[in-house]
Amino acid sequence: MSGATHPADGPRLYDRTAELAAVARLSARAAAGRGGVLFVTGNPGEGRTALLRRAAYDFPGTAYRVAAPHHRGPWSAARALFTELAATPAAGRRALRLARSEGGLARAVAGLATEGEAVLICVDDLHLWDAHSRAALAAAWQEAGGRGHGRPGRVGWLVSAARHHRFPEVPGAETVRLGRLTTSGARALLGDLCPVVAPAPPVGERLLDEAAGHPGVLAAAVRRLTAPQLAGALPLPRPAVDDTVLAEVYGGLLERLPAASRRLLATVAVVALAGRAGADGASTVAYGAGGGGDGGSVPAGARGARAPAEPLEGLVADGLLRRRRGGTVGFEDPFLGRAALASARQSWRGETRGPRPSGGAAEVLSVDGPATGAAPSADRPADRPAAGAALARGEGHRADRLGPSAAVRALSPVALGRAQLVRGLAALAGGPVMYAHEALLQAAELLRERAPVEASDARFLAMEAAWAGGDVEACLAALDGGEDVGGLERDFADGLSAALTVRLDDARTALARVVAGDGCADDPRLLLRAGAAALVLGDTAAAARIHARALVRARAEHRTALLPHALEQLAYAELRAGRYSRAARAAREGLRTAEATGQHNVAAHQHAVLALVASVEGDGTAVTEHAGRALATAGPHGLVQAATLAEWALARAELGRGLAAQAAARLLPLVRPGPRGGHFALRMLVVPCFVETAVTAGRDAEARDAAEEYAAWAALGVDGPAQAQLARCRALLAEGEASAYWFREAVRRHDSCGNDFERARTLLAYGTWLRRRRRPGDARGPLRDALVTFERAAAEGWAEHARSELRATGGTSGGTTDPAALRELTPQQQRIVRLVARGATNQEVADHLSLSPRTVDHHLRGVFARLGIRSRVELPGVVDGWDADRGVPASAAGRPPSP
Repeated sequence: MSGATHPADGPRLYDRTAELAAVARLSARAAAGRGGVLFVTGNPGEGRTALLRRAAYDFPGTAYRVAAPHHRGPWSAARALFTELAATPAAGRRALRLARSEGGLARAVAGLATEGEAVLICVDDLHLWDAHSRAALAAAWQEAGGRGHGRPGRVGWLVSAARHHRFPEVPGAETVRLGRLTTSGARALLGDLCPVVAPAPPVGERLLDEAAGHPGVLAAAVRRLTAPQLAGALPLPRPAVDDTVLAEVYGGLLERLPAASRRLLATVAVVALAGRAGADGASTVAYGAGGGGDGGSVPAGARGARAPAEPLEGLVADGLLRRRRGGTVGFEDPFLGRAALASARQSWRGETRGPRPSGGAAEVLSVDGPATGAAPSADRPADRPAAGAALARGEGHRADRLGPSAAVRALSPVALGRAQLVRGLAALAGGPVMYAHEALLQAAELLRERAPVEASDARFLAMEAAWAGGDVEACLAALDGGEDVGGLERDFADGLSAALTVRLDDARTALARVVAGDGCADDPRLLLRAGAAALVLGDTAAAARIHARALVRARAEHRTALLPHALEQLAYAELRAGRYSRAARAAREGLRTAEATGQHNVAAHQHAVLALVASVEGDGTAVTEHAGRALATAGPHGLVQAATLAEWALARAELGRGLAAQAAARLLPLVRPGPRGGHFALRMLVVPCFVETAVTAGRDAEARDAAEEYAAWAALGVDGPAQAQLARCRALLAEGEASAYWFREAVRRHDSCGNDFERARTLLAYGTWLRRRRRPGDARGPLRDALVTFERAAAEGWAEHARSELRATGGTSGGTTDPAALRELTPQQQRIVRLVARGATNQEVADHLSLSPRTVDHHLRGVFARLGIRSRVELPGVVDGWDADRGVPASAAGRPPSP
């Protein structure tokens, strides 16, 4: 069976039963007045246009087929659409004006359709349409799909686009994805392609084998053959599917890709071909980026150009490359890799008349051998191994045709360096990070002479891998590369090295220059380094600001693959600043973008951040889920930083449930130094939480040891809240009135460091200590203040703890306020409370009391914290309760002045 689905005199299709069934459903909806949209996606040559032709042929009503126009200016595609649909050019121009002026493309199309007759509009190659026309179409489809008030009517839309194009979200839309033909389907297509001269059996089998079920490749290969070749009288080209065939099928797609993406595809293709005969024979390659150039070679004058690392992630997100297990990717379409390689080879050939370019893809393609037209020589012998010869012929879409050794030996140092860069970036994004570290360091050594900028980037990436893996020595090895870099990058490397070796004066000097120079940086990657420098210095406000700027730049430049990294760093900066809701928002978006681009290691870190936020919010289920997902990736990939955050979140959740002993046991390994401990940059940050859990669990000796080490670290001044949290640790460990002194000292120091959440935790601990010493009146103030802060931070778990402690003192947590609390307010605050309770605004109160509105607002915040209420609407009830307790009638209470 061939799977043929075609009428006797209509367009012939094979193995497209499911696709035609989807078209039939669309036709039925249009005929019933429900309309709809069907998207068709596929690789070049897989039959998108043929399917649209067949759909138009079968449609019982009026069908139109509209291709993207050659001119791609604004609204050019919409103009072509209305020219096709309109009865006259004037009508088409009127409809286009309607669509442009009112955004009413759906209404314009409905007005052009014949009343009472279903219409099918086949839009081909949507990815080639201009942005204005695509936006108008998307709005029309969404309106017809139910988002607006329009009705779909009797119009059906059949829309095709390349596999890498992202269709808009349309309610009710269906998407079908074209694929390769079965053997029987390809054989039937071959018969249609050769109606005059039937191919000889060996010829047909070879064509079917090399085309591998790709209808466009098969058709292009047949078109270039003569009748004697088809009949077997003359030999076929070797290979039959060569560069010419692939250029015909894939040339348009490659030409429209950015130059960096084309070069990257060629590099990945070379590495894949060179390393294809692995143990599993898989056509995979570790991926990455690096290098400059435009489409295949790097002119000597451009060798210093910086090539961003993220285009590879964009190719993965677009579906041109596919991620596989173990931090590798392969081509979604193997023919695309061969076509990219052929395209780059042609670009290199075009430059051979002049001096041979050094670096770049020309050296990557130096394994081409005879394909370059060079005669055999001592370094390119005529009897080179079969692997190199097969690679030179362009073969290799099947894994059993190549061996790696000769091809790998033939690669230049630059090519080998870029191959290692590719492998290292693969592991950094979704594999073991210490493997990434080693691969990236090797890449830096191979690239340092001919591509020093790429070598420098490789070393910074190696440092990032080592940092994620928690290896200080590996970080230092990556930073101490000796590449000739200057400016802020040199300052960043020197400052970070100094910080890792505890030379803090040197670190502050260098890193402060990096932070101060963020305004001169336009590259989001350089901004991310400036933000990292701010975090190392403990300046969380600057870190959040710089990382937010890097995020904005990445979005403005459409660097989708860089967004997960920017959001990861922003989430961590907000986390360090105690702004948990902001951290959660950044982490959720970062998680979505990381999963969309296949960056699993970044996703693990975002899960860890979300677990910490959930531990603050008191959502135990979310803590378990996010921490579990973070640890599932962190374990096999060696992500010590993400694992430390996840374990910390689990311990905080356990502490919130009263499982102090279990939490202390979980945190103890994280605060101990050594290879089995926590991450070196997080170890001291975890200590205050460990001290609290250990004291509660009765492990005072271990808590004291950790606190003493924390005291030495806090004295270095690299973390703003450290001195305040150290005072809290000492209060928990002290005895008698010494604890009260340290609690008050902790609150005083919190007031100047800006982390409200940690201040509230100190107030909660202080209030709890006072209550347990039977001083409920003194305990209510700190507990109320802590409660208000927890509620504002949406930290429900901590807020409930504060409410419980407040109730134990005999106080209230809102609604009804203890009348004795009035005595805790100053006379000025009491006057403000009474005026506001009677309906006065801040401005009216300020005018009446000769204060500024800002001072009134400051007093009100203090009143809310002291009384345990959330807003001014609760004040009337509080004042009425006070007056009733004093026996003052409501009519005697003061009224606010008239405005």
